[in-house]
Amino acid sequence: MELQKGKGAAVAAASGAAGGGGGAGAGAPGGGRLLLSTSLDAKDELEERLERCMSIVTSMTTGVSEREANDALNAYVCKGPPQHEEICLGLFTLVLTEPAQAQKCYRDLALVSRDGMNIVLNKINQLLMEKYLKLQDTCRTQLVWLVRELVKSGVLGADGVCMTFMKQIAGGDVTAKNIWLAESVLDILTEQREWVLKSSILIAMAVYTYLRLIVDHHGTAQLQALRQKEVDFCISLLRERFMECLMIGRDLVRLLQNVARIPEFELLWKDIIHNPQALSPQFTGILQLLQSRTSRKFLACRLTPDMETKLLFMTSRVRFGQQKRYQDWFQRQYLSTPDSQSLRCDLIRYICGVVHPSNEVLSSDILPRWAIIGWLLTTCTSNVAASNAKLALFYDWLFFSPDKDSIMNIEPAILVMHHSMKPHPAITATLLDFMCRIIPNFYPPLEGHVRQGVFSSLNHIVEKRVLAHLAPLFDNPKLDKELRAMLREKFPEFCSSPSPPVEVKIEEPVSIEMDNHLSDKDESCYDNAEAAFSDDEEDLNSKGKKREFRFHPIKETVVEEPVDITPYLDQLDESLRDKVLQLQKGSDTEAQCEVMQEIVDQVLEEDFDSEQLSVLASCLQELFKAHFRGEVLPEEVTEESLEESVGKPLYLIFRNLCQMQEDNSSFSLLLDLLSELYQKQPKIGYHLLYYLRARESLLQPFFPVFTGSVHWGSMRRKNISGSLSCEALGDSSKAAAGKMNLYESFAQATQLGDLHTCLMMDMKACQEDDVRLLCHLTPSIYTEFPDETLRSGELLNMIVAVIDSAQLQELVCHVMMGNLVMFRKDSVLNILIQSLDWETFEQYCAWQLFLAHNIPLETIIPILQHLKYKEHPEALSCLLLQLRREKPSEEMVKMVLSRPCHPDDQFTTSILRHWCMKHDELLAEHIKSLLIKNNSLPRKRQSLRSSSSKLAQLTLEQILEHLDNLRLNLTNTKQNFFSQTPILQALQHVQASCDEAHKMKFSDLFSLAEEYEDSSTKPPKSRRKAALSSPRSRKNATQPPNAEEESGSSSASEEEDTKPKPTKRKRKGSSAVGSDSD
Repeated sequence: MELQKGKGAAVAAASGAAGGGGGAGAGAPGGGRLLLSTSLDAKDELEERLERCMSIVTSMTTGVSEREANDALNAYVCKGPPQHEEICLGLFTLVLTEPAQAQKCYRDLALVSRDGMNIVLNKINQLLMEKYLKLQDTCRTQLVWLVRELVKSGVLGADGVCMTFMKQIAGGDVTAKNIWLAESVLDILTEQREWVLKSSILIAMAVYTYLRLIVDHHGTAQLQALRQKEVDFCISLLRERFMECLMIGRDLVRLLQNVARIPEFELLWKDIIHNPQALSPQFTGILQLLQSRTSRKFLACRLTPDMETKLLFMTSRVRFGQQKRYQDWFQRQYLSTPDSQSLRCDLIRYICGVVHPSNEVLSSDILPRWAIIGWLLTTCTSNVAASNAKLALFYDWLFFSPDKDSIMNIEPAILVMHHSMKPHPAITATLLDFMCRIIPNFYPPLEGHVRQGVFSSLNHIVEKRVLAHLAPLFDNPKLDKELRAMLREKFPEFCSSPSPPVEVKIEEPVSIEMDNHLSDKDESCYDNAEAAFSDDEEDLNSKGKKREFRFHPIKETVVEEPVDITPYLDQLDESLRDKVLQLQKGSDTEAQCEVMQEIVDQVLEEDFDSEQLSVLASCLQELFKAHFRGEVLPEEVTEESLEESVGKPLYLIFRNLCQMQEDNSSFSLLLDLLSELYQKQPKIGYHLLYYLRARESLLQPFFPVFTGSVHWGSMRRKNISGSLSCEALGDSSKAAAGKMNLYESFAQATQLGDLHTCLMMDMKACQEDDVRLLCHLTPSIYTEFPDETLRSGELLNMIVAVIDSAQLQELVCHVMMGNLVMFRKDSVLNILIQSLDWETFEQYCAWQLFLAHNIPLETIIPILQHLKYKEHPEALSCLLLQLRREKPSEEMVKMVLSRPCHPDDQFTTSILRHWCMKHDELLAEHIKSLLIKNNSLPRKRQSLRSSSSKLAQLTLEQILEHLDNLRLNLTNTKQNFFSQTPILQALQHVQASCDEAHKMKFSDLFSLAEEYEDSSTKPPKSRRKAALSSPRSRKNATQPPNAEEESGSSSASEEEDTKPKPTKRKRKGSSAVGSDSD
């Protein structure tokens, strides 16, 4: 960001107050917690860490003079980065929890910080994005105070925190806390106006936010006063910095329309329409604004992080037909008050402009966008809000241009109308009526442009096969005659059906209600030809059966258009402007690379104005848009193809960063440029990861390595095509080691400020754009960032959600060759538990990858406690097949027996039966041990017993039920498992002490032990003799044992050498196991 001085400014601002007093920790730390919680809530990890850091600072500064406190803090900070982080976070926590000490703590924080407050900024962003709703009121107040101080000090990155704060201001919410937050942030922006004017993105974001909030603030005197402050703030920025506000795009006009009756905005509207040059010489009129598509970041900024998370969850994880409880929750939380109706427009614009599902999601049974929008429309209670919601839905239609706009922005509206025709014809009718009437009424002087925009939208919808034909929609008998006549008048081209109407009737959409009551037939809404984006209707066969439909992804046609960077050039220095123009005119990649290196060199000069970084980033992003289209990874990965793929001019920034030391000031400056680029083009993140991965590959010993400085002249001789050789990558293989940590520095320099968040966002963007590249990056990402990738299943879920079977097999090979570790013992159980909510193929992939690792099964056996036979068949089948290969341990048997008994759940019986066949003696010993242990405790305490696994809750009744099921399963087989001495001894022990109810319930089981006699009075027989004298051994004497049985018997004999051999008595009477039950 184009702010000033970072750490130096903060220290200068605080240094005047550094004399006298008791330091940061003069008082005892506050007893209050950071976060609201109940007695049932577990301690929050972040809160625990912050409190731990606070106690470190307090212990060092309590009871000493300020000089001694400062010396102690500085000495501790100098020990290393971990200690520096602890002190910064400790002081930060004291600021939040101790208002009386806040000024002293902030002063000390400014003095000890070695990274320009970067650690503090990252933690503020994390609290705002993840924990704000749980923050104590005092901490919220102090957080605002701290941000005000950071802005006053001109700390680099404070504008990002301000934008995160603005995102937390909820639309349609006039509760006291939300109003306080809106006013507090506005006061900061108003007081520090000169600072605000240095950041063009902050200007645009603030105008967009407060223009939207003005609509909600009316009624009481307090709200009217706040509204006037918001009006004055927005008007001043719009009039003084209109070109910065112009980057908002067409939604700026939509927001200005909502406030047009306010006198100040009425005057502004007159200038926009009649005298646009008065606002800016580059502003040609309102058409310029309306033809500009609104960036996603503005549409997303009006949803709080919690709203955004819930909405993204519904559109990516919830199955169609199961959404009602999620929508009900959202309705109660955010849409239940009259004031909240204005939020519906924000939600619809977000869904249309930001939520663009992948082709895999579009072809799945995930809740589609049109269904959520239909729900928002049908539950709207205000006529004004309903009209605004319809405008929000059609807004991108009005000036739609196939060359600039996306089909995904206009798709929801047509699908809402299409799918509502049968269950809710009134919704379809009102939307079609709105579409017709908006053309002449939106802005009469531009009626021709609006008509062309709507026509282009409809034409594009048919071309992209969102709907095969529009005639079934426009000329449907369910619409009234006047509306059908108006549609024929406005859109005659789309009212004639080229296909026989009989097909439309036969393949009518399935009735799926907007209120989520599915029809009795379990049919998908995509069974309809139009909704499935299928080929043209084919003839039905003679029996009238429906044909099979195939899904075809929507592919946007990329049309290269002239790049216009004129608005940015005027803000650059003359020499830099000339080089950017040369870059624009460069005829080939090689020439562009030379100019790009010159630009980088100029940026690194001492007299370079860092405030131009943002403008330069805007120019580069516009000039190199083509870099971010299509797949990055070459079709065939070879040394030559890798070199060519990293030969893009923009990658020169990466190369120069790789050559620098991190403590170099030039390194920070280039990182700032990269951060600005990332803000404007988020794909730059995974491009950096790819460059570092390619660089690592090219600098391996089997690739030729060049050393020495790099000159583009020599590169031109070696690489005619302009691609980057190993020399161009910057250094030797030895120097290349560990360079992936450059990405960590980049992540901390971005507005996100957090490695985990940045990495996950970049991998998500990579997943959506290039699955092959995602798989290519996976080994290095897991290897270089184990703490960020192995502690949760977030990245794993991204991978298994999109890979195919071949890519899965490739990853399994990487794991088995030792190139990739995707699980570790301390977190694998939690990840597999998370995976239980994933799709079937995703779960099977996760289990395949787990099984490729050499992790003992005992590590994950507690997952059995979470598995339900109806809900988790994937995990149960994978676990069953793996247990089949294992020799049973007592813990395994305990977990297996801990599963609830159900007639349809055959898991426990099947694995016990298998172990009976292969490891009967070992299994018998374990069951005996568990029976005796459980029988020795009081019945009421059995469910509370602890064991090596906290999840295990094994009761005596459970063991007996499973054994009885096993007994029935082994009936009429040659397996004499229940004739073994340990089993009979244990059953006799339990029978002697259990109550009558259990004796009656398990009478058949206990009858096996009734005739068992204590063998202690008789001399023990050898195991071999007992085995030979048993009916089982006689029957099987002629059968050759298989290899597995031989290994089992040999291991059993080894055990016998180390412990006394238990005696085994034959039961009197029949030798058949099931004879008693018979």
